Amino acid sequence: MARTKIFKSGNSAAVRLPASFAPLPGTVVEVREEAGRWIIEPAPTDVPMINLDGIYGSLPGLKPITDRSFDERPSERLAREAAERAASGTE
Repeated sequence: MARTKIFKSGNSAAVRLPASFAPLPGTVVEVREEAGRWIIEPAPTDVPMINLDGIYGSLPGLKPITDRSFDERPSERLAREAAERAASGTE
């Protein structure tokens, strides 16, 4: 039996599969919990994926996001300010 650890990836929990279990990159899988066990299995291929390529043109009021500047997270701001105080020796 192979063992691995759960880690944080963005806001999600993630698990790295050992190489002996790894499917091809890009394989679509389903994840579910049954009786306290996590089950990862290939998604059925008979279920069509939804293609949203043509939807953008049907929504003339929809504009692409061009401004990607977001407010700084409070935790990041506090960490930055603490680092600045430590660097200046005012703490």
